[in-house]
Amino acid sequence: MFRHTFRILLAALFVATAAPALSAETVRTIRMDVSGLVCGFCAQGIDKQLRSFDATRDVWVNLARGVVAVELDPGEDIADEALNKALVDAGYTVTEIRRVEQPLAEVRREVERAPR
Repeated sequence: MFRHTFRILLAALFVATAAPALSAETVRTIRMDVSGLVCGFCAQGIDKQLRSFDATRDVWVNLARGVVAVELDPGEDIADEALNKALVDAGYTVTEIRRVEQPLAEVRREVERAPR
């Protein structure tokens, strides 16, 4: 009887300690391909504009590749229409918007390593 109860308690303890790792939220990043990026001033303006959204955790702009990425706060999102409007109103053309389940640093590494 004691062994059976001990096994149940041990299994419950294992599940309780493993649960936080399994339920951790995945970091989401919005990656956009943008044309019209030509200078550091462009990057600064986009950075400032996108950080004004409450859901924004971090922003990265790569002028050479025409990539803008926004890392979101957990559980948050920004509508494609709002992102597109912010960039178009600033004078840029958004050619693609996609969401990826990875942190901004990982998106940045992928973009910088990709062949031109």
